[in-house]
Amino acid sequence: MEAEELLTKYAKGVRRFIGVNLSEANLSQASLSRINLRNACLSVANLSGANLERANLKGAKLNVAKLSSSNLRGANLRDADLNVANLIRADLTGADLFQASLIRTEMLRADLSGADLRGANLSGAMLKEAKLPRANFLGANLSEVDLSYAQLQGANLEQATFRRTNLRWADLSGASLRNAELRQVKLSGAKLIEADLRGANLRWADLSGANLSGADLSGAKLSGANLSGADLSGANLIDTSLVYADLTRANLIGVDWMGADLSGANLTGVKLHGVSRFGLKSEGTVCQWVDLSANGDGTHIQRFRTEQVAEFFNESLPTVRILVDAVLDPVAHVTLARVYAHISQHYSGLKRAPNLEVSDRRTVITFLLDNDIQLFPCAYITVLPFQDADAAQTNIKNLVRLLQTKERENLNAGQLRYIERLRGAFNQTIERTSSIQKNAGDWLDRETAPAFFQAPTHVILSNSKSQTLEVRHHPRFGKQRLQDAERLGSIDAPFPEVCDRTLPPPFAIFDFVKTTTPDLDIDRL
Repeated sequence: MEAEELLTKYAKGVRRFIGVNLSEANLSQASLSRINLRNACLSVANLSGANLERANLKGAKLNVAKLSSSNLRGANLRDADLNVANLIRADLTGADLFQASLIRTEMLRADLSGADLRGANLSGAMLKEAKLPRANFLGANLSEVDLSYAQLQGANLEQATFRRTNLRWADLSGASLRNAELRQVKLSGAKLIEADLRGANLRWADLSGANLSGADLSGAKLSGANLSGADLSGANLIDTSLVYADLTRANLIGVDWMGADLSGANLTGVKLHGVSRFGLKSEGTVCQWVDLSANGDGTHIQRFRTEQVAEFFNESLPTVRILVDAVLDPVAHVTLARVYAHISQHYSGLKRAPNLEVSDRRTVITFLLDNDIQLFPCAYITVLPFQDADAAQTNIKNLVRLLQTKERENLNAGQLRYIERLRGAFNQTIERTSSIQKNAGDWLDRETAPAFFQAPTHVILSNSKSQTLEVRHHPRFGKQRLQDAERLGSIDAPFPEVCDRTLPPPFAIFDFVKTTTPDLDIDRL
């Protein structure tokens, strides 16, 4: 079909042109909104400046086509081939590009806000300065793509592949990169504020000067990564692998890195105010000096000799930590002290007053314990004052129940005795907790408690071998900064976060419990 024939029929109201051959056709500046070109051949066609809003181009061949400055808002491009096509400055807002092929496609400054690119192949594509907020790249191939200076706020990039991708100075604030493949990716100067990078593979990635403040990097792999000068303030680095990573002069103020592996890492000049230095793996860590000043301004420098580094990063007793997404004010402080004083009268495991760490954004309540068997009981009873208590306690009960699964068959007699003692101690704590709640009176009224007790919480257990177990993570924990930015209109709303209530597999809870068993004298517990 010739371009003139199509335009004539379209002007007469015809919209259905399924499977037509329009290769090399000149349709530049044509107005073809809502046209149906499903499975059509438009390879090497000139569609620059064309209006294809809500067009049906599913399965169409658009290889080497010219689509610069075209309007493809809401277009259906599912399974379409756009290899080496020119989409510079094209408007693809809300377009459906599910499993589309965009190999080496030129999309400089294109607008793909809210577009569906799940499973798409964009290897080698040019997306420099592109607008991609809230776009869905789940499982997409972004290898060797140029995304420098791109806007990816709130985008879903879970399980996407980014091998050798250029993301320099890109804005990924609030984006989800959970379990993404990011080996050797260039992220220098990128914004990853409160991004979800749980389980991501960032080995040998360049994150120098990147802003990762408030990001969740728990379980991420950053071995050999360059994080020099990066801002990781308030980040979650629980169980993160930072083996041989370069963290020189990085901002680690307020990070939570229990269980992180810093073996061979370079920590010279890092800002460490308000950071717990326990439960870390630090064999071979290099650190000439650290900045412990409150503002990271160099007013409190601590220098080390080589043999002092290991002493500085040492282990601690088992702990229960309740991270509260609010600042502890004086009124809430008094209430908290009163509640735990009452609990301690009924629960002997609460021997010590908790340690409190209050930053400008959140509060960490840490309970130091004498042995690992107290972890689950202590966590169950110490969450009582908070609005999240019921959900957290339900998770703890279910975790303990997992110790009755088939995995028990692989345990020795000593480990079985230890688990039975643990379960016994936990069941006693449940009974005591019920008694406390019945006789709580006004001192445990969550409805009238200060706002501090209504804030989202994050409960983490750490055993004596520095292994950690997340009891519950509220889905909106740590999102204040991003929410403030949304209200000010500086960035778009993040990709909707799904609250994952799935418990870890049985082997994970068994590993957490049994690793300490050989070192315990069961009869003394």
